[in-house]
Amino acid sequence: MLFLYFLVFLLFFVVILLPRKSNEILSSKLALSRTKSRTKEKVSIEHLPEELLSNILSRLPSKELQKCKFVCKSWFHLIKDPHFVTKYYVVYNNHIVTNHDLFVIGRPFPSSKKTFISLLSCNSNDNITNKNKEHVPSKVLNPPCEYNSDHEYWTEIMGPCNGIYFLEGKPNLMMNPSLGQFKALPESHFATPFGGNSLMDYTGFGFDPKTNDYKVVVIKDLWIRARGEEHLGWWRTELYSLNSNSWRRLDAVLPLPIEIWSSSRVYTLVNNCCHWLGYVEDEFGKRKDVVLAFDMVNETFRKIHVPRVRDCWEESSATLVPRDESARIGMVVHSVKRYDVWVMKDYWNQESWVKVYSVGPVEVISTLVGICGRDQFLWKNNNEELVMYEAESGKVKCLQVFGKNDSLRAARYMESILSLHRGNEFSGQCVSIDWVHDR
Repeated sequence: MLFLYFLVFLLFFVVILLPRKSNEILSSKLALSRTKSRTKEKVSIEHLPEELLSNILSRLPSKELQKCKFVCKSWFHLIKDPHFVTKYYVVYNNHIVTNHDLFVIGRPFPSSKKTFISLLSCNSNDNITNKNKEHVPSKVLNPPCEYNSDHEYWTEIMGPCNGIYFLEGKPNLMMNPSLGQFKALPESHFATPFGGNSLMDYTGFGFDPKTNDYKVVVIKDLWIRARGEEHLGWWRTELYSLNSNSWRRLDAVLPLPIEIWSSSRVYTLVNNCCHWLGYVEDEFGKRKDVVLAFDMVNETFRKIHVPRVRDCWEESSATLVPRDESARIGMVVHSVKRYDVWVMKDYWNQESWVKVYSVGPVEVISTLVGICGRDQFLWKNNNEELVMYEAESGKVKCLQVFGKNDSLRAARYMESILSLHRGNEFSGQCVSIDWVHDR
């Protein structure tokens, strides 16, 4: 009888319970499979959360990032997005890069105006002294062949401005060395008035965030010839717009009287304003330092008065510099073997100038040609060699880059994916080669 009960139970289990259990197991496996499939779909390349993807891509070097544009459409549109371009510039240069490379121009041969444009690898964390003669590797950027001759030369670096550099010279040009892009600016079609001479051009470069435009402003010092003599005539101002790729006359009035020393050796763009160091003369003919500012957004000039920062004009010189991540303007006043650093703490208050510190004696300084970081100054020594001086530590590094006839200029190199292309317009492409100086 027990055996009969057991047999009935076994049949019930096989016929009814086992299929039901099998169906539940099969359903569970199918559900798990679907879950895994959905998980795989969620972590596929095209379905990564945009914020996560943006954080990952903003840590790549610009050349590698350009390759990522061709992975898929969503990546392409993200990398081209203006907000990502801005984020990349800030994140990569301020949080990823540890070594500050330099963007350098110079003419190594005294008999030629041919200017070399190069990226210099410079690790400021090295144990450096002025006796360090290890090779410093660099990469030479060759402009397109039509601009790569003894007749083309450049005298000043302005930048970086969001990773874009302006080189003043023949021809004037904009560059993005990260992308190897090179754009020669067209010639201005505004002629000098009849009987007049343009004695000097003073150039500024900057960005207008209101119109998303990069602008170059040129102040022309005009003299009018009258009765066989030269008399001071007037200033003329012209402005180039990258968006329109053209020049136009500006009606902005300079705050006269003022005289400008030259285009600045050190790029000083603060609050969307470029700056020149100038002077005014009092009724006794005594000169006083002033700063001329041009607002790239409003396209207006402003004169900023400077306190007495140097005792003797003949024995010292002054150079404008950016301070505090380009939030303020500063001034380096240097004489033989020493220099003072001044800063205007409130940009809109010309009474807020203070002396931050003094450094000296320093054997290597001769002429300030650039700045890299907060207190890393780039000087040309008496041998016309580029040297880096760190004010805080007192360390000096000879960079073994030479420029004849006062041609050395240097600026911090910043990675950028901002393109110089506007619409269907074409800009040239630089060719780069690795080069190690052999001096």
